Amino acid sequence: MTLHLPNPDGTLRAYEPRTEPMTVSRGSAFTSRTVFSAAHVVADPFADTTPDGPAAVDWDATLAFRRHLWSHGLGVAEAMDTAQRGMGLDWPTAAELIRRSAAEAKHAGGRIACGVGTDQLTATATTTLAEVRTAYEEQLAVVEESGAQAILMASRALAATAKGTDDYLDVYGHLLRQATEPVILHWLGPMFDPALEGYWGSSDLDAATDTFLEVIAAHPDKVDGIKVSLLDARREVDLRRRLPQGVRCYTGDDFHYPELIAGDDQGFSHALLGIFDPLGPLAAQAVRVLDTGDTEGFRALLDPTVALSRHLFQAPTRYYKTGVVFLAWLSGHQSHFTMVGGLQSARSLPHFARAYELADGLGLFPDPKLAQERMRNLLSLYGVNQ
Repeated sequence: MTLHLPNPDGTLRAYEPRTEPMTVSRGSAFTSRTVFSAAHVVADPFADTTPDGPAAVDWDATLAFRRHLWSHGLGVAEAMDTAQRGMGLDWPTAAELIRRSAAEAKHAGGRIACGVGTDQLTATATTTLAEVRTAYEEQLAVVEESGAQAILMASRALAATAKGTDDYLDVYGHLLRQATEPVILHWLGPMFDPALEGYWGSSDLDAATDTFLEVIAAHPDKVDGIKVSLLDARREVDLRRRLPQGVRCYTGDDFHYPELIAGDDQGFSHALLGIFDPLGPLAAQAVRVLDTGDTEGFRALLDPTVALSRHLFQAPTRYYKTGVVFLAWLSGHQSHFTMVGGLQSARSLPHFARAYELADGLGLFPDPKLAQERMRNLLSLYGVNQ
């Protein structure tokens, strides 16, 4: 049945949805790459909340989605940017999410790593580095006590408080010495969070990279890897070639991930990606093809997904979470299109229409008829009659 989808200029275009999903198969554990999907949270649609109030989470649906990712062999990167940390998901709820997901991972035999930040602290003119360290330590303790691997995320409070590179070296050095197991360091660029402009003590990315590498070089035994989210493939390749032996590079580049994961004759990136939330089954299948040494087959599966990823992550990039949850709703992973913080309003109807069209074209929806019906309902809600 034809759907009439809105264009940005207010006109409508006819689209014929596909009737069959792509065929995906589950298989053995990955052998050539370590791959995490940064997972979204499912809001409780019946909670009496406000955008600036505590988050209300549908725990059953949220944990079911993590089981879906694990069933395809993907690791789960929990309580990260994709889960709306700092954009609707408050720290008390994030802590509960970490505990629940880590317990679920133990039961399901899934891999999990969890975000450690400072979002319980709002930086002011009087905030000190000691307070930033304490906030990090509180969250690190929660993650380690849960049994999950820690991901040290970039901190808005540190970005606002640090006076230069030495402050970053001091804070990160302190945390790495305290960590009981090797962590993943996360460098999130300002396109994902404008408050992180000038992270590592400089807006000059070359200087910032030198400081980042200095942190790692001082504690290589405490760094499992780095996640780089700068949307700059050349910079990521240069950075991964400078890493100490044994330190992984996990790409967080949602624009260039096929080429970065495939790699070159000098190395490759592992993956920790928000786009692998909606792409989970397809991404897992592609990595298993790569495990056989078939780089061309891997690229043939993953390259066509880049258009969808670039659409979801278009500026303002920080609102990509809205598209991720929208696709989860269309895919039947949740019964509603509601987000914590009311973030379902962060993208336009033409944006949703194009996301639906691209995802449907890839065969991402397990039940194309359900996706079509839900898209039709959304269009009707916005006043687009079919």
